[in-house]
Amino acid sequence: MLFDFIIVGAGSAGCILAHRLSEDGRYSVLLLEAGGGDRSPWLKIPVGYARSYYDPAVNWMHWSEPEPGLNNRRVYVPRGKVLGGSGAINAMVFVRGAAADFDDWKAAGNPGWGADDVLPWFKRLETHADGASRWHGGEGPIHVTPMRDGIHPVSRAFLSACDELGYPANPDFNGASIEGAGIYDINTRRGLRSHSGAEYLRPALKHPNLHVERQAFAEHLLFDGDGRVSGVAVRQNGQRRLFTARREVVLAAGAVQSPALLQRSGIGDGAQLQALNITPRHHLPAVGQNLQDHLCASFYYRSRRPTLNALFGSLTGQALLSLRYLLTRKGPFAMSVNQAGGFFRGSETADRTNLQLYFNPLSYRIPPDAKAGLKPEPYHGFLMAISACRPASRGEIRLASPDPAAAPLIAPRYLSAERDVAEALQGMRLMRRIASAPALSDWLEAEVSPSPAIAEDGGLIDYFRDNSGSIYHLCGTCAMGPDPRNSVVTPDLRVHGVEGLRIADASIFPNITAGNINAPTMMVAEKASALILSDAREQPSRQVRDRSQAS
Repeated sequence: MLFDFIIVGAGSAGCILAHRLSEDGRYSVLLLEAGGGDRSPWLKIPVGYARSYYDPAVNWMHWSEPEPGLNNRRVYVPRGKVLGGSGAINAMVFVRGAAADFDDWKAAGNPGWGADDVLPWFKRLETHADGASRWHGGEGPIHVTPMRDGIHPVSRAFLSACDELGYPANPDFNGASIEGAGIYDINTRRGLRSHSGAEYLRPALKHPNLHVERQAFAEHLLFDGDGRVSGVAVRQNGQRRLFTARREVVLAAGAVQSPALLQRSGIGDGAQLQALNITPRHHLPAVGQNLQDHLCASFYYRSRRPTLNALFGSLTGQALLSLRYLLTRKGPFAMSVNQAGGFFRGSETADRTNLQLYFNPLSYRIPPDAKAGLKPEPYHGFLMAISACRPASRGEIRLASPDPAAAPLIAPRYLSAERDVAEALQGMRLMRRIASAPALSDWLEAEVSPSPAIAEDGGLIDYFRDNSGSIYHLCGTCAMGPDPRNSVVTPDLRVHGVEGLRIADASIFPNITAGNINAPTMMVAEKASALILSDAREQPSRQVRDRSQAS
């Protein structure tokens, strides 16, 4: 089949691209998704992410390679495999990132990507519950809801503790500044998850010029005689199908699958590809490099007073929460467990916030396998989790095999930079400082783990290495920049040296942003759509042969 644009991946970015490129009816658009539909109620109810965490029907369920910095542990890497992508299964915390993050993008040779440049695109995608303002949009598809009215009392005690210690209160992490303690916003609408699959793609399915193929895994790109990308080869229900693009192919498959698709297609480090018996088409050594992620570890506390553990840990409690949600669309089932937190400086010499903290009025441990299920600790408890905002460690995504069915190798190389080790220690000290504040004394009975007995730097770092895990913010593996020696896409998101191909997802981040990355990923898609459409209106469509087939 022949289309103007082919988008690979119906995730947080791909759904936005599909809507924007098809909305005026001028261009035909094909959206390819390796997973299935998003009609399950667990993908609509905010608390449903606990069900999708280990669900292979909607989740790639990747694992990292053994990580030397984490005592050779493999780290779980869930990724969305469904319409809506990871935005359909995440914990919905809506954080844009610090202004300095985007100014760094611009300073790295990417004009048009500074903080002032990207703010209009953030506002375009958003309808904030408080309405339009200097910092917020009021007419965008994604609905953003502050959790401040429904948080648990222990979360308010956390905020009081931060105030007692002199940390600034921040009523809006997406406002003038990211620094301080506060309540997170989440992307929900009337108690339901508000993500790009629901808010962009579902309305766009009415566009007659948009075609969606599900269970369609992109195996490799197609090229014409001049080396231009001309389409995508897909494996769907056991058949191989070819789809052709008149104008462009846009990769939006995410930080793992986008570089893997490039490498399978012969675009990447030539020596690595030859070692796998893949014929290099274009030497681009940065493909798969520059992998970044937020790594966190949690401290667990026993509470003197009831938290959410009792309700989430019993059938009666779950029934009460379910009833409240069904009747009012409110309560813990309509929220993220990451209620409060903030962005802090871990040392007096830090020139910007370098630590993000999550405060949960529920203490739970993530089980090592799907059979165990997510369960709260068997006591009244709460937890705090800490991560570095801008880790210095860099890893990679690379192919394990030329076989498209083989999962790519994920090697984040956590804590390989000494700065990250130092910031992990800063973060653990910060959590203990907050826990010792008077405002939490009526709540805190004991630190369960790591336990007060672990007090020296060495013991704390050992705890972090043994107990930390991903917050699932993988990015940077097709980084944007002016130099093809150390980047993959140009500032207009074209792949260096390859015609007819762009990338628009979290893989293009030059550096990771402070906080959760779903919001900036959607911003990238909004801006990318405008770039693509602007170029399309100035360039005539190519005459190409329809190479579609099934085998």
